[in-house]
Amino acid sequence: MKYLILLSMLCVSQFVSAQHDTKPTDYFAVEGKVKQTVRFTLEDVTALNSISFDSIVIYNHLVLRKSVLRKVKGVLLKDVLAKASFDSNDPKSLSEYYITCIASDGYKVVFSWNEIFNTAIGKQLMIITEADGVKASALSQRIAIISPADVATGRRYVHGLSRIVVNRVESLN
Repeated sequence: MKYLILLSMLCVSQFVSAQHDTKPTDYFAVEGKVKQTVRFTLEDVTALNSISFDSIVIYNHLVLRKSVLRKVKGVLLKDVLAKASFDSNDPKSLSEYYITCIASDGYKVVFSWNEIFNTAIGKQLMIITEADGVKASALSQRIAIISPADVATGRRYVHGLSRIVVNRVESLN
């Protein structure tokens, strides 16, 4: 029995440490329900209009303070998504779309189209281009997304962004 418990603990510790081994990324693709897959490099993203925050506190899932990002600059995710045309003929159907941001280690977070384009969250949801006075190209995570309006900001803080997949909710009929 002791060996089974020890083996279980080793397996869990390996899984937990693997989640923190995010490979840095230098580009990401917007794909899925878009008219054409679009690839963005850090240079492409930094050419878009920039927003900034003096600081963003990172809270974990228990809403405990974990760290602080200072002097943060970035571009809005909705500005990036506007460069990729959604595969929709009817504006009303856009309410059925959702966007999955995927990190290089497989971590995923989901936003609805309305959340990004029709709420206060979308006015802050950003791809980080600079933090603590350091350009994204020199950061260990390179491309990252954060939603500063979230209560538990760490839950949707994606390091090593590699893909953004646009999908549409399937009909339940």
